[in-house]
Amino acid sequence: MKIGLFGGSFDPPHQGHRALAESALDHLGLDELRWLPAGRPWQRQHRLAAAEDRRAMVATAIADRAAFVLDDRELHRPGASYTIDTACELLAERPGAQLFLLIGEDQLQRLPTWHRWRALIERVTLAVAYRGAMREPPAELLAALQPEGRTIERLPMPPFDVSSTEIRARLAAAHSAQALAPHLLAPQVARYIDLHRLYATHP
Repeated sequence: MKIGLFGGSFDPPHQGHRALAESALDHLGLDELRWLPAGRPWQRQHRLAAAEDRRAMVATAIADRAAFVLDDRELHRPGASYTIDTACELLAERPGAQLFLLIGEDQLQRLPTWHRWRALIERVTLAVAYRGAMREPPAELLAALQPEGRTIERLPMPPFDVSSTEIRARLAAAHSAQALAPHLLAPQVARYIDLHRLYATHP
């Protein structure tokens, strides 16, 4: 079984996340793609929206696609969220499964700073989103990959130049998430944000 792992704070989940997930399904031939909202991302600095809100936003964003699976284990795990722990748990649950870890090119460049990253790349195939020519991965990472004969899969991505950080800033200044361009947020996610008054600076 081919399983994609798509982790992140999803604060909020946006149409760029969806585009990457769809690209992974198509280009990797995945049986399922697991969206993994992070509990306490150890490299994140900003205060996250509540776990139950981020979980609910992901659930509503992916409800229309049977191959997308919400996996909330990291939200229930005490302490920091580490991808290696999730990979080990899934391989114990699904012996023989092939795991693909979806990351952006910026995350690829920082991968050698991740917790137990060498153990991680022994258990997953890296699937990296890129636009145009991808920069060479860090030399330390290439050296670790080569003895095992592992490769890095490349996922083409359509242009999406707005991050979750920028979307939160726009939401803080806007009266309504539904007023934002629909290419930024799925309508059902925008409705959830408005209903629960997430990211607003006004009372």
